[in-house]
Amino acid sequence: MRTRRLKREAAHLELTAFINLIVVLVPFLLSTAVFTRLAVMDLALPAPSSGGPLDKIKAGELQLEVVIRKDAFEVGDRVGGLIQRIDKAAPAPANATGAPAAAASAVPATPATLANGTVALKTLNALMVQIKQKFPDKTEVSVLAEPDTSYDQLVQVMDAVRAAPTARIENGSAKMGMSELFPDIAVGDAPVRGAAAGTTRATAASVAVPAAAVTAKAGATR
Repeated sequence: MRTRRLKREAAHLELTAFINLIVVLVPFLLSTAVFTRLAVMDLALPAPSSGGPLDKIKAGELQLEVVIRKDAFEVGDRVGGLIQRIDKAAPAPANATGAPAAAASAVPATPATLANGTVALKTLNALMVQIKQKFPDKTEVSVLAEPDTSYDQLVQVMDAVRAAPTARIENGSAKMGMSELFPDIAVGDAPVRGAAAGTTRATAASVAVPAAAVTAKAGATR
C-alpha cells in the first residue's frame, strides 16, 4: 500500500507588522528627541606661572642696569626691558612682584625725605634684595647716569645696589650687618629718552669702579 507524503513548504517570516511598527515609532522618536548643541568658546586664560617682570627673565640671562634719571630710578634688564621705575617724588607703591615695598613704607613720607630721594633709595635697595634672591649668582650691575647727575647721587645709588643692611644674632643680641648684593659695578652714560638703547648707551663695562675706592670717596663727600 502506497503512502502519500505531504510536501512541507518553507516557512516565511512575516515582517509586515514589524515594519508598520517601525514606521510609526520613527517619527515619534524623532519628534521627542532632545539634541545637544555643542559650542566652542575661545578663552584667553592667564598662564599659571605669570607674575612680575622678574619671572620672565631666565636664570643666567640677567643683564642688570640701573639708570639714574632726574626724576626717577629705572631698574631694568638690558635685553628684557624695564623691571620697575622708582619715582623720586613719591615712594613706589609696589615692587617688581606686585607686592607693597616694605622698606619704602617704613620711612615717613615727609617733604624733606621726598626731596633728597631717601625713600626712592630705600625702595631701590629693597628691589635689589628681591633681584638678588631671584638671581643669587649674579654680581654684576651697570649704573648709567645722566650728564647732570651729581657725584653724591651716583655714590648713593652705588651703595644701594652694592649691599643691604641685615640683622643677625650674636651672643643673644641682634646686630646690624651688611649683606652683599651686586658688588661688581660698572658706570656709564644713561641712554637718551626716546632713542634706541643700542645706539645711545655707553659701554659701561669699560669704566668699572672698584668698590673700595667709591666707598672712600663717598665718605669724603657726605
